[in-house]
Amino acid sequence: MKYIELAPGIRSSALGFGCAPILGSVDASTARRALSEALDVGVTHFDLARSYGYGQAEAFVGKFLGSERDRVTIVTKFGITATPVALAFAPLKPLARRIRNLVRRSGTEASDKPAAEAPPPKLVPKQGGASRLAEFLHRRIPITPINMRRSLEKSLRRLGSDYVDLLLIHEPLASITEIDSVLEFAEYLVAAGKIRAFGIAYAQHQESLHAGYLDRFHIRQTNIPHTELEYQKLVQARSGGANVFFSPFRGMGKAHSPEVRLRKIADDFPCSVTLCSMYNPKHIRINAAVYA
Repeated sequence: MKYIELAPGIRSSALGFGCAPILGSVDASTARRALSEALDVGVTHFDLARSYGYGQAEAFVGKFLGSERDRVTIVTKFGITATPVALAFAPLKPLARRIRNLVRRSGTEASDKPAAEAPPPKLVPKQGGASRLAEFLHRRIPITPINMRRSLEKSLRRLGSDYVDLLLIHEPLASITEIDSVLEFAEYLVAAGKIRAFGIAYAQHQESLHAGYLDRFHIRQTNIPHTELEYQKLVQARSGGANVFFSPFRGMGKAHSPEVRLRKIADDFPCSVTLCSMYNPKHIRINAAVYA
């Protein structure tokens, strides 16, 4: 496995494990097998958020990684949380998964392909506003220092850890009005040992909303652009930067196979991490081979 220094003192595998589907579209036993396989092939980067798994993924992954804490990079986010309705929905999740799997078997699954990733739940719309599902199961909280502190405290309790390696603002749909105080508080959290680096997760089409302060974050997490032209622009702008990329198989046009896409991203962004939500052990091994 290839490892990089994502931020000063933070050593991370170049292949990251996307935890969005855990206890959502992916059940506990499948998640445990996938997490174990990922560790076995050298993956050390695990991407979480308060909202993942309808609010349950952090505790699940934190418990699983327990004894491995010192050798893994744990990322979590704040800005989107699960609602009480989402937690109440938990007993119905096995039934929802069975129905979903029946529907998916009638078509072609992305996870049947080499170097595949499981699609994360579509909870946050791409073009602003909120879907009915998102309104019921998730809510956005204002990006302020006090909300950041409260969210981080809950994340640390659920993860069973004294710190997170990377804390990200979770895909804000508007410019952050309190950016100065938020960044100042982030530096305090770094100095206090609660976080090791601070960043922002955002969709490429919303980059203009945050253009005035993106360079002030330690790390940027964003998606691979949809077209080849947009991808090349990103290469020119961020090739040497500290990036984390999600949705690698949904961008870059349609000219590349999944395995070729991963190799290309790895070559074009040598200091970055690429996240895959991968839950088939065979595909985890295929993806990891790209970074051998």
